[in-house]
Amino acid sequence: MLETSIPSELDLALVHALQLQPRASWSELAPLLGVTASTLARRWERLTAEGLAWVYAAPGRVFSRTLCTAFVLLRCRPGARQRLAEQVSAFEEVVTVELTAPGTADLLLDVLVPDLASLTHSLTERLAGLPEVTAVECLFATSLYTEGSRWRLHSLDTAQLSALGLPGAGLREAGSSVEPDRIDRALLDALVSDGRLGLAALAERAGTSAATVRRRVHRLTDSGVILFRCDMAPHLTGLPVSVTFRGQAPARDLNTLHRTLATLPECRLVAAVTGPTNILATFWLRDIGDTQRREAAMCARLPSLTVVDRIVGLRTVKRMGHLLDGDGRRTGTRPIRPW
Repeated sequence: MLETSIPSELDLALVHALQLQPRASWSELAPLLGVTASTLARRWERLTAEGLAWVYAAPGRVFSRTLCTAFVLLRCRPGARQRLAEQVSAFEEVVTVELTAPGTADLLLDVLVPDLASLTHSLTERLAGLPEVTAVECLFATSLYTEGSRWRLHSLDTAQLSALGLPGAGLREAGSSVEPDRIDRALLDALVSDGRLGLAALAERAGTSAATVRRRVHRLTDSGVILFRCDMAPHLTGLPVSVTFRGQAPARDLNTLHRTLATLPECRLVAAVTGPTNILATFWLRDIGDTQRREAAMCARLPSLTVVDRIVGLRTVKRMGHLLDGDGRRTGTRPIRPW
């Protein structure tokens, strides 16, 4: 196992700043964080080398309206969980793979596809057809109220946050639609692996000029095709336990309930889903005991909510196309291509 250094206050502040402004230059962030640009560059190089933090391009807001998102629960034969997780991680449409504690499922997958027909193919032919799989349950996301790109580390103070701009500035409504061409797709493949690649490096990979790259990247973000996000290992978050709650509430309460859940600092994802339950919410917690405390506090604030299942994540194998080791550190990338 690799030795990992203890994160400093500067490390945490840097990662929080990059959550808000993922492609900000070191010279832009240096005055805000009170160090030199070269110091920030060295810190980031160490964090990425250790797999503790990474910036990348992810599907933007346009996909919440145009693509089909589903959460898939797989059960498998005894002893096949790790092998199956590695196998489904190779599927481009499977953007996230989590090994879960035995119970409702053995694996929890996030699947992103263009349409219902593509999801049917993925479920019935690719996933259900794997010899190790014994059962498949699919929860369609009908609304996505919050997800990982909006989760924050909360390491910057109020003055620093003000200097960076409103945390929600990157969540504006998407503009006119864009159909990516060859150059766009080359840029997307590069940015999915490393969202902080400079204009010159991107221009070389796409076979075009830096000025063209600048225009294309702005167009892809402004149109909602992509957004940039900074993700990190639990070593930085201090929240190593992932728990996904499945709940049921009256349809009339869903919007208020989801908005309340999305404001909770540990909440990573909230979605309205189909199936026997209509709410799916993922929390990152400090320890397994927090599961009961969070559920009790959540139900006290939301009396119409009934939690019917608690899925404990044991290990995330893949998150939004990035491969993780047993400690949640990035070890590689299997780029997703929903565009």
